[in-house]
Amino acid sequence: MNITSSIILIASDIEEILRQLLSSLPKHFTRVIKNEDDDKKEFLQMHSHQAIKEAYLTSNKTKYIILYGSTFKTEAQNTLLKILEEPPQNIIFILITQSKSSVLPTILSRIPHKILKTKSNTIEECKLDLTKLDLKNIYNFLKQHQQISKDDAKNLIQSILLKAKTQKIVLNEEQLECFSTSLQLINLNSKPINVLTNLLLKFLK
Repeated sequence: MNITSSIILIASDIEEILRQLLSSLPKHFTRVIKNEDDDKKEFLQMHSHQAIKEAYLTSNKTKYIILYGSTFKTEAQNTLLKILEEPPQNIIFILITQSKSSVLPTILSRIPHKILKTKSNTIEECKLDLTKLDLKNIYNFLKQHQQISKDDAKNLIQSILLKAKTQKIVLNEEQLECFSTSLQLINLNSKPINVLTNLLLKFLK
């Protein structure tokens, strides 16, 4: 993704867009400002102040400041107005959010926006060997996915189901229901690692 000036990126899968940006932008000159304490990832006024402070830390190279939120509070956007209109030298702002309607018209008039397609729904096969599942394998697998996001957890649950079909494992009704319930729990913002733990332990039974 080639970004040469401040821009608003709008996508339903904002986590994927953030990953793509972080893989393409220079690591030492990229900062992400986001809400770490809220599952909804709402961008608050305090985060606007952090962004402004970061913008005024001088840099002799282009610095990218990513403002990330599923939604942005109105007061947070109003706080950002002036600096978005006249950013310090070598500063590029990238706003990532889920809906154009959540961005104030005053900001949309100052910065171009781009609506991005989400990634394809192709599910990769899970690397966990379900025919050799034991507590040690489950522990190591969960440890690798301890910080998994909501969207990645949903994909992982579907990939475990795909692996069961690939390995020709016949699931009983209770196990199939557990997969369905797990996806529902993720959508209700249950902690992904807890949902995965419960699913794999029931699978082990």
